[in-house]
Amino acid sequence: MQTTYLDKEPGRDEVAAWTGPTLLEFGTAWCGWCRAAQPKIAQALEGHPSVRHVKVEDGSGRPLGRAYRVKLWPTLVFLRDGEEIAKLVRPQEAAEIAQALAQIDPAA
Repeated sequence: MQTTYLDKEPGRDEVAAWTGPTLLEFGTAWCGWCRAAQPKIAQALEGHPSVRHVKVEDGSGRPLGRAYRVKLWPTLVFLRDGEEIAKLVRPQEAAEIAQALAQIDPAA
């Protein structure tokens, strides 16, 4: 599990080219909702070691967050081979995150 937000976000074309399962997490280090979600995200990711986890610091005018229509933090976007499969906004339970992870990483 990635623990820090990227200083420089990847481009939309770069993300679309990624292969395999990926969890894009949009938020900020100072966001209370984001901090509260961290243990739930970590717990859900334990069963999915092959999932790439990318934390993207989001904010006004950030193109990647706008491309995924992020409006609230944290927003979790679940990708398989660069294609969006599921999205969760402010997830409340590790089980709902795990369920979305199973959609992109069914072999786990």
